[in-house]
Amino acid sequence: MHAKMRLKKDLFQFKEMSNSGFLLLLGGLLLFSCNRTTQKKNIFHYNESSGVASLDPAFAKSQSVMWTAHQLFNTLVEVDEDMNIAPSLATRWDISADNLTFTFHLRSDVFFHDNEAFPGGKGRRMTAHDVAYSLSRIIDPQTASSGAWIFNNRVDTVQPFKALDDSTFQLRLLRPFHPILGVLSMQYCSVVPKEVVDKYGKDFRRHPCGTGPFQFVAWEEGQALIMKKNPHYFEIDSAGTQLPYLDGIKVTFVENKATEFLEFEQQRLDFINDIEASFKDEILTRGGELRKDWKGKIILQKHPYLTIEYLGILQDTTREVVRKSPLRDVKVRQAINYGFDREKMMLYIRNSIGTAATSGFVPLGFPSFDSTKVKGYHYDPVKALSLLKEAGYPNGEGLPPIPLLTIAIYADLASYIASDLRQIGIHINVEVVQKSLLLEQTAKSEALFFRGSWIGDYPDAENFLSVFYGKNPAPPNYTRYNNPAYDRLYDKALSEKDDSLRYIYYREADQLMIRDAPVVPLWYDMVIRLVQPYVKNFHPNSLNLLELRRVRLED
Repeated sequence: MHAKMRLKKDLFQFKEMSNSGFLLLLGGLLLFSCNRTTQKKNIFHYNESSGVASLDPAFAKSQSVMWTAHQLFNTLVEVDEDMNIAPSLATRWDISADNLTFTFHLRSDVFFHDNEAFPGGKGRRMTAHDVAYSLSRIIDPQTASSGAWIFNNRVDTVQPFKALDDSTFQLRLLRPFHPILGVLSMQYCSVVPKEVVDKYGKDFRRHPCGTGPFQFVAWEEGQALIMKKNPHYFEIDSAGTQLPYLDGIKVTFVENKATEFLEFEQQRLDFINDIEASFKDEILTRGGELRKDWKGKIILQKHPYLTIEYLGILQDTTREVVRKSPLRDVKVRQAINYGFDREKMMLYIRNSIGTAATSGFVPLGFPSFDSTKVKGYHYDPVKALSLLKEAGYPNGEGLPPIPLLTIAIYADLASYIASDLRQIGIHINVEVVQKSLLLEQTAKSEALFFRGSWIGDYPDAENFLSVFYGKNPAPPNYTRYNNPAYDRLYDKALSEKDDSLRYIYYREADQLMIRDAPVVPLWYDMVIRLVQPYVKNFHPNSLNLLELRRVRLED
């Protein structure tokens, strides 16, 4: 059967079990040829060029799965627009004096979406037992969740998750780890109903059921995904109006980014995420603003993204490749950091998409970020030459060429850095390899000097600082950095309840590591979106989550 015909069949089968009449609203949306003047106007359209691997939040490893999970499910806590932890399914929580027990008090007005697994097909009330089941499911080997790592060596090994009663859930830790609240905001921790998971088994990936603002209608892989408004959603706005405002969401899966942009240009998509490198110069100026031909036609949104791009330098001196390399000397590593112009690199290579990383490893967007207190590296060739001289390599004399491993899409950036460093006598040989090989070599501590990136999993700077914790393996500690003073600050931060004090420890640890220079920070990334002018209340955030609860589409 043709893919579009199968999707229509799924939709009409869904209509038989639904009284909402929503499918009548979706009638013309399955054809890609319609534009905004002919399609129904309260359906949000976006494209996911990478596809969606699963609709089960236990496998919310990629951005595409996170985005859909955020529409279909809720978590105990969530992240507000300022990257602070806010209530969601839990209204409040208590922390024991020893920082090991977190007790969450839940809302009593939350219901799962209607599903055949429930008596009469009607969604039942969500309870603390569902929370305990959902989190236990993540660490159950039978689930094989890609998110099992989030609780590794963090939660109690006997009974980490417990429902004290229907409205009270308790989590126990092995040792103090205050960032657990950020972990609980991840899509992996979405609450799901056991009856529906049991009914569908592994096929829950195609039959999701949660408590979120939208509920599943149909999914034809490679074609389209349809979600509709949850009529029983618990959230209201400040005026008492029930959320969400949209009637539904349609996701398409066009792989070609040029085709995706054409769809957007013809108003068949309400926004696109990121700008393909091949045509960014046609849309953006060097300064990262819209070119005049596009002003007034589309909206450019930019926002700090919890991501850093960097070059890593292996520190494990038990490795011969490190012992024989000039990079074992901190002064050489610092010289590299001072020896190229990040600001110019961002302007000419990146069209100013992102911010030059002249502070620490923790990027813009975190409440703890403070560039006045964590001082990184800026372009200073005189300082770089002075450091080389102190290291025994005046003007780079006697310094052997240093190989830098990168992947094809970053080859131009690596070449730019190599060109700048050549001016002060540091010769970098850029070696382009397959991404799989780079990941393998960094995981095995075989890459001496390599291109890397780190994307925040949850809104706590600990997630970035864990990359340098001496007791962590690779991943995440790809450089094998090991400094006992750093580890003490890291441990101290994890047990601190007071955010302001914890942020101080984070900054001190970040500054200490930056001075040791196991990495060369390049830039803090940026969420960049092109949005149709009629899309209102659509705001980017530092996690680049797709937030649609308060979005309106206006004529």
